[in-house]
Amino acid sequence: MRTYTELREDYLNYLKSNPLVGSPDELYNPANYILDLGGKRIRPVLVLLGYQFKRSDVEKALPLAHAVEVFHNFTLMHDDIMDRADVRRGKPTVHKKWNENIAILSGDMMLVRAYRSINQIDAPSEIKCLITDEFSKMAEEVCVGQQFDMNFETRDEVAEQEYLHMIEGKTSVLLAFSLMSGSVLAGATDEEARMLYDYGLNVGLAFQVMDDYLDTFGTQENFGKRIGGDILENKKTLLAIEAFKRAKTNQKAELDSWYAQSIDSQEKIDSVIQIFKDLGIPDYAKSVMGGYMTKAHELSEVLSKTGSMEALNALTADLNQRNT
Repeated sequence: MRTYTELREDYLNYLKSNPLVGSPDELYNPANYILDLGGKRIRPVLVLLGYQFKRSDVEKALPLAHAVEVFHNFTLMHDDIMDRADVRRGKPTVHKKWNENIAILSGDMMLVRAYRSINQIDAPSEIKCLITDEFSKMAEEVCVGQQFDMNFETRDEVAEQEYLHMIEGKTSVLLAFSLMSGSVLAGATDEEARMLYDYGLNVGLAFQVMDDYLDTFGTQENFGKRIGGDILENKKTLLAIEAFKRAKTNQKAELDSWYAQSIDSQEKIDSVIQIFKDLGIPDYAKSVMGGYMTKAHELSEVLSKTGSMEALNALTADLNQRNT
């Protein structure tokens, strides 16, 4: 069986050999630009790992892996517009390098190409129809998650379960679909596909909570960007939600004061982080992450009896090492 690194190389070779071509250049160049910005390529590799759960001829799953990666980058292109982000992976975002209209239209084209890539899969029509239907459900859930995220920006209070539902849609369902769809293509049973979906869902939730944790309690070295960004943007992360719930009167007043200000202030970051520490938020976040990873591990124990889980578990463990 191939390792995560080998599968990533397989996909990168496929990506290089299958650029999005067409005319005019203003429609296709932005799509190739964002696809070439890099990243871990976790989602397409999860498709290949899901396929490898039952079969070794992973090249048959490359069009499906490509569909997932094109879709993911389409969402990033549109998210950058909504977030007014100027930089992605150290380079200008598409709407900054070109303009918003081009970014919207090029993103739309990428969504269409994702569906066309699914149609290129060498599989019986009923399998392609099933994967296409599940892909459509996943894509709608991503939109729902993004809308909830935007709604939360204007709300004074967000409940923990609301936040977890939001990150499930915005982040986890694509990871879950990637694993599940690859396994379906390889002939997994309905039960195996469901468990792989649940595995991806739990890992995705754990990693999103981990991102929240690292944004606040990590280092720039292990997080890759400035610490405290969520605090500066007054984001209602799981950490902030729990802190407001635990805060005593004086602590809540201080948190309210800081979160009412939209300022680039290191004092704000340091003050909020100290309150979080005083309230035991680091241990709380680790406990939530651990709960999701435990569920994923339990699913893996069952799945390993009928398929190959070694490379998938190795990838999960490697990503989990960010929590240091």
